[in-house]
Amino acid sequence: MQIELINLKRQYSDIKDEINEAIENVLENGQYILGPEEKALEKEIAEYLGVKYAIGVANGTDALVLTLKALNIGPGDEVITTPFTFFATAEAISHVGAVPVFADVDPDTYNINPDLIEEKITERTKAVIPVHIFGQPCDMDGIIEIAKKHNLYVIEDACQAMGAEYKGQKVGTFGDAACFSFFPTKNLGGYGDGGMVVTNNSNIAEKVDMLRKHGSQKKYYNEVIGYNSRLDELQAAILRVKLRYLDKWNNMRISAANKYDSLLSDLSDIIKTPYKIKEAKHIYHLYCIQCENREIIMQKLKERGIATGIYYPVPLHLQKAHTNLGYKQGDLPVAEDLCKKIFAIPMFPEISDDEINYISDTLHKIVKGA
Repeated sequence: MQIELINLKRQYSDIKDEINEAIENVLENGQYILGPEEKALEKEIAEYLGVKYAIGVANGTDALVLTLKALNIGPGDEVITTPFTFFATAEAISHVGAVPVFADVDPDTYNINPDLIEEKITERTKAVIPVHIFGQPCDMDGIIEIAKKHNLYVIEDACQAMGAEYKGQKVGTFGDAACFSFFPTKNLGGYGDGGMVVTNNSNIAEKVDMLRKHGSQKKYYNEVIGYNSRLDELQAAILRVKLRYLDKWNNMRISAANKYDSLLSDLSDIIKTPYKIKEAKHIYHLYCIQCENREIIMQKLKERGIATGIYYPVPLHLQKAHTNLGYKQGDLPVAEDLCKKIFAIPMFPEISDDEINYISDTLHKIVKGA
C-alpha cells in the first residue's frame, strides 16, 4: 500500500465537475483580476467567519506583510511571535523592517505560550502574532488580555486554521486582523497560491486594499508605495466551490484524527499524539506525532509505503536567516525539543479507514520491532 502525506487528487475527483464549471465560467467571462468571483469570495469568507471585511491577496505571506504595513509597523518596532511555525510568519515581520521577537511554545498545544509573552514586551513592542499551528487554536483569551494591557495589536496567523474554533468562535476573528493562506495543501486550498486578510476594522481593510493595488484607491493615482498582490479570479472561483465543502472536510479530518488517537493510544508511552484543548475545535491541517528516534521510524514507514513529513526541522530563532537576532541553542527549549521529535503522518479528508488502520498497525510493528 502506498499512502501520500496529503492526497489532493481525491478531493478534485469528488468535485471535478463543479471545479471545471467554475474555471470555465471565468474563462468565458474574461475577467481575471479583481473581478466578480474575487469579490464574491471576499463576501462569502467574511460571512463564514463572521467579520466585516475580507481582502483577497496573492498569498498568505503577503497577507501578513500587508497587514503589518497597514498597522504602520516597521523599522524600530518589535513583534512577538512563535519560533515553531513556517518561516513566513517571522519573514513578514523582517520584510517590513521590524524585529521578530520569539516567545517559546506550550509543550502540549505547540502554540505560543501566553505565560511567556509578557516578559518579551519592551517599549518597542507593537504587536503579537499568534499562530494557530496545525489547525489547533491558540489560547486567545490569554493573548488578548496581555495585548489589551500593553496596548498591542494582535494579528492572527490563521494560515493553517480556516474553520477552527476557540470557545465556539472562528479563529481569525479575535485580533485586530487575521491572515489566511490558500496554498493547495491548506484545509481550504486553491490550485495555486492565494491568501486573505480579514478584519472588523475599516481602516485596516482600506489600507490593505490600497496596498495590494500598488498603493492606489483610484486606478493610476498612487497614494503610497504598495504591492502587486491580488487574488486572481481563477483561484477565487475554485475557492468558492471548495468553501461550500470546508466544514464537511474539516469534520472528516477530525474523524480521521480521532481514529488515529484511538488506535495509537496504547503506544502513549512511546508516541505522543496531538493534544486537543477542550475549549477548541482543532481541524488538523496536519496530524503530527512525537517520538524519539524520529528518523528511524520515518524511514521504516517509508519502506512500507507511508509518506511522512517534518514540520518543522529548525525553530525560527535558530534559522540562518535570523543569525543577526543573536539567539542561541537552549534559548527556547520547548520549540527546540519539538523540532527534534515531531513529524506528520498522512492526513487529508478522504483518507480511508483501511489506510488509517494500516498506518497504525505499521507504527505498532515498528515500535515493537516486528
